[in-house]
Amino acid sequence: MARPEVTGRKIERAAYTISEFCDAHRISRAHYYNLKKLGQGPDEARAGDRTIIITIEAAARWRRQRTIASRKAATA
Repeated sequence: MARPEVTGRKIERAAYTISEFCDAHRISRAHYYNLKKLGQGPDEARAGDRTIIITIEAAARWRRQRTIASRKAATA
């Protein structure tokens, strides 16, 4: 996915939409909502009453949490 350009310079991504998050992490939207229902989804932020977004930091934190949970499950 190409990054938007502002006056000829690239800007860094600050957040994902739910669709972008799912694409980036190779999960379906259905799986995303199942994880959310189980309390295992990433932290979300609203932009007013608009679409929920997931910050880059929240996505990284979610990946760490899922990695730790996977390790614990493997040793249980």
